[in-house]
Amino acid sequence: MGKTIVVYGSSTGTCESIAEKIAEKVGAKAINVADLNAAVLSENDNLLIGTSTWGAGEVQDDWYDGVELLRGTDLAGKVVAVYGCGDSAGYGDTFCAGMKALYDAAKAAGATLVGEVGVEEYSFDDSDAVVDGKFVGLALDDVNEDDLTESRIDAWLEQIKGSFK
Repeated sequence: MGKTIVVYGSSTGTCESIAEKIAEKVGAKAINVADLNAAVLSENDNLLIGTSTWGAGEVQDDWYDGVELLRGTDLAGKVVAVYGCGDSAGYGDTFCAGMKALYDAAKAAGATLVGEVGVEEYSFDDSDAVVDGKFVGLALDDVNEDDLTESRIDAWLEQIKGSFK
């Protein structure tokens, strides 16, 4: 398997904790998006990128520069999977919507995107991160459904690991 990095943006520590779980399961390193640069993107074949969702469906603050970095980097030949943290009860109308900005930036940069997740097992009102009836990545609600986090991560990793370089 090629080199893999797990990148997160986290204000409260939830997305960081999720990133560390994912990184441990795939044998990779987890880094804060504030530490992401062109060299890190260049030296990794597989990028698992995640954000918490804030406000009206926005990415975590540290991701604003990270999204621009993704857009400005040639990611052709890279495999990208997106994950996100949200609160489906308190913010059901923007649940995990921040994932869409990461997805769009990676897609615009030429990455191969993997890891869509069906919406059937989720309770929420709306999300920009739903495209063609699926989340653009792994949606996690560690606030209200923390008992499902581990199994959702495991199922998602099982789904995407065959796509890794």
